[in-house]
Amino acid sequence: MPTNPPNANTDEDRVWDVAIVGGGPAGATAALYTARAGWSTVVLDKGIAAGALGMTSKITNYPAVAETLTGAELVERIRTQATGFGASFVSARVTAATLSDSAKTLFTTDGPTSSRAVLIATGSMGRTQSIPGEERLTGRGVSYCATCDGFFFQEKDVAVVGNSDETLEEALHVARFARRVVLFSPTTKLRATEDLIKQVQDHERVELRPSSHVREIVGEDHVEAVVVESGERKETVPVDGVFIYLQGGHPILDFVGGQLETTDDGCLRVDGVFQTSIDGVFAAGDVLCKHIKQAVIAASEGAQAAIAADRYLSDRPSLKADWA
Repeated sequence: MPTNPPNANTDEDRVWDVAIVGGGPAGATAALYTARAGWSTVVLDKGIAAGALGMTSKITNYPAVAETLTGAELVERIRTQATGFGASFVSARVTAATLSDSAKTLFTTDGPTSSRAVLIATGSMGRTQSIPGEERLTGRGVSYCATCDGFFFQEKDVAVVGNSDETLEEALHVARFARRVVLFSPTTKLRATEDLIKQVQDHERVELRPSSHVREIVGEDHVEAVVVESGERKETVPVDGVFIYLQGGHPILDFVGGQLETTDDGCLRVDGVFQTSIDGVFAAGDVLCKHIKQAVIAASEGAQAAIAADRYLSDRPSLKADWA
C-alpha cells in the first residue's frame, strides 16, 4: 500500500512511492496513472516549456482534443488531471541519482527526493551546443519533429539539419508537405542506410548538401533563413522552418551516471513493461529514442510504465518481463 497519503506535507525525510523525472506527456501521464492508483507521486521537472512538446506551437492530432492547442497547453491539461488525483509537480533540475538502493534518491539543487520507485521521462533534446538563434526561435519555425510539425509547412521552404537515419526519415516526411527541403549534413558522408540515402537523393523536392554547417538561424518573430558554411563558402539560405537532428537528439541522462544499461546510441534499454536494468526504475517517452516522436505515443508509454510501477509497488508479478 502507499507509504504516504497523496496530500501529505512534503519534506526531505519523506519517501514517496513514485518519483518521476520529467513532466512532459510521458511523465505527466505516468503521474496521472500512479496517483490515480493511490500511490504518492512527485514529478520533478524543469518546467512545461523545457521539453520538446512544450516548445511546440500547434497540436492538432491529439485524440479527443478537437481544438488546436500549443504543446504547453496540452501538457498543462494532463498535469491538471494528474494533480486532481493527488500528484505533486515540483520545479527542479535533477543533477544526480542513487538508483540501486531500495529507497532510491534523486538529488536536485533544492535537496534530495527519495522514493520506492523511479520513472525516467526526461526526453531526448540533450545537446551540448545549440545553433545561434535556435533557442529563441524554437516553436517559431524551429522544430525537432517533422512528424509532429511537418503539416504546418505546406508549400514552404524548409531546412533539415543532421546526417542520421532519423534525419533522412524526417526529411522525407516533411517533403510530403513542403515545397522544398534542403538537407544540410555536417559530414561529407551520411551516417544512414543506403536505402534511405537513395530515397533522399532521388526525391524531387529534397536537395542534399553534404559538408554544410548551419551556423545561425535568422529571424525576428519566426524563422526567415539559415546561415550556412561549407568550406570557405558562407551563404544565407531563405527558409520558413528548420528541423534539427544534430547528434541524434541525445536522451537526457546526465544525472544517471552510468547506473542504467543503455544501447550503443546511449538510449535507455527497457524490458516489455518499460522497466530498466534496475528493478523499480522505469522509463518512457523519447528517452528511449523511438523514431516516431508523437505526444500520444509518449503518453501511452507513460501509462504502461506507470501500470508496471503499480505492479512493482504492489509486489504483483509483471504482465511481461522479457527484454524488448
